[in-house]
Amino acid sequence: MATRIGFLGLGIMGTAMARNCLRAGHDVTVWNRSAGPAQALAEAGARVAATPAAAAASGEVIICMLTGPDACREVLFGPAGAAKSLGPGKTVVNMSTVSPTFAREAAAGVLATGAQYVDAPVSGSKKPAEEGTLVILAGGDAAAIDAVEPVLLSMGKKVARCGAAGMGSTMKVTVNVLLGAMVASLAETVRLGESLGLSREALLDVVMAGPMANDLFRLKDPMLRAGEFPPQFPAKHMAKDLRFAVGAAAEAHAPSPLLPVLEPLYRKLVEEGLGEADFAAVFNVLG
Repeated sequence: MATRIGFLGLGIMGTAMARNCLRAGHDVTVWNRSAGPAQALAEAGARVAATPAAAAASGEVIICMLTGPDACREVLFGPAGAAKSLGPGKTVVNMSTVSPTFAREAAAGVLATGAQYVDAPVSGSKKPAEEGTLVILAGGDAAAIDAVEPVLLSMGKKVARCGAAGMGSTMKVTVNVLLGAMVASLAETVRLGESLGLSREALLDVVMAGPMANDLFRLKDPMLRAGEFPPQFPAKHMAKDLRFAVGAAAEAHAPSPLLPVLEPLYRKLVEEGLGEADFAAVFNVLG
């Protein structure tokens, strides 16, 4: 059954996700800060709203896919924010990656309007977003998640139930520690092998042929061979996610011996002007 969707944020991920909502037959109204991505979606059948509030007014389900807490706060609760159009019968699905603390703050603000809130960041990057195979990490009231699950499954292959609102974001920043560590380890392996006289190609051939091969390494393999890092998941977002993980670990007094090593590595990418490159460009700061 078609659902009226207000989609807020059309970056690399949001554009692909909104397009998949259209392909699934949903009635989609989009808003984006810059006009180009919204116009491209209009040509695919979406309507374009002038403000987040206008997009939210048109939708039963309001999806946010924004860069972080500051953008979410402005788009949801700012002067032209979506909250002005919220109320009973509407559900905000925040698919942005934010800190667990902000996710709970946003949930409280949305619930105060009478609307429902689902915390639903995604595991996956550009290619899964385009293919509709994201894993969606949902936190919130079980009935609210049930109600929006058909919409979520037009963008992903699985909805993982993580607990209350905020636990979807907790799951996202937690699994991204593993994601960052895996790619940094692969990059360090290549750097070490080359320093010891191995060819990059031979080393990667061995990794990809053996038990260490996995879908993530296969995705990054061509980037490392070419030394070019077109963004699937920009380094600036990995740096942000690891910063959130550091904060969450500190709040919980959780053991995290790798994070003090990982977080500065990816932060250095941003400081060196590589924030828009794929996070596999961590290879460049290990040399």
